[in-house]
Amino acid sequence: MLAARQQDPERLADAYRDMASLVLTIDGLQPEKGQATLDVVRELRRKRVGFAEPLLSSATPEGQRVIALARQWAERLDKPVGRWMSDKQDAFVQAIGTAFPTTPHRYGHNHFLRDVAKPVLELDSQSTVKMRSKVRGWRTIERRVLEDRRHTVALEPAPAPGSLPADETPRVALPEAAAPEACARRDLGVGQTANALDTTAGAVTGDPDVQDEAGEVVLGYCAAVRGMLNDDQGGPLHPPGVRMSEALQEVRASLERTLQAQTGGVQSRW
Repeated sequence: MLAARQQDPERLADAYRDMASLVLTIDGLQPEKGQATLDVVRELRRKRVGFAEPLLSSATPEGQRVIALARQWAERLDKPVGRWMSDKQDAFVQAIGTAFPTTPHRYGHNHFLRDVAKPVLELDSQSTVKMRSKVRGWRTIERRVLEDRRHTVALEPAPAPGSLPADETPRVALPEAAAPEACARRDLGVGQTANALDTTAGAVTGDPDVQDEAGEVVLGYCAAVRGMLNDDQGGPLHPPGVRMSEALQEVRASLERTLQAQTGGVQSRW
């Protein structure tokens, strides 16, 4: 129903009544691998979707078919096309050049930025590989903590029938500055790192279910590092390697502050 309203001739004529020309863009959406790409033609000034067509291949005839439909759509509006924008796919370049010989055809901003940043992203990818190769051993530490917990549980005597088990598990007194919540909020108070270390908050708040506070701190740091090494977001403006380097430096600073607090050094920078 929404698509029918958008394509209603009277509504379209009213929306573009005061427009001197159209700015059309075409881009492909691939729902799943192996499925036909859905090419969507949009008008940028009024931000309306003109139509969408499945593109069975990247051959020139398929591109010509889609651009011919775009020309018909513009003719129904009785408006000239002032500019085309696309990812400069060969089929579209030839089809637009044939159907709109005098219309400028430009790169989309996202495609242009991605192509300009391609050498930087390649170097950034190499840096992430090097950082992942250097940050090793945290899985072994994580497994050791979990194994110690299983060993402790196995050695605990079973409670007598009909009695409640006494909570005699020793509590580890952490210095306030070394507590994971303080470290996470003071030194790692940004985005993903802080969120990952929030998993250790139970040890700080005195949760009765958390018996191994030091182990919770270690597992919290391991979870944070795992998230950093698996982060591949950011795009060309903030590449994954840069994000990874910044996050790992924050973890290192937090660990150093924790060690200083435990050895009587500086406990806070505030």
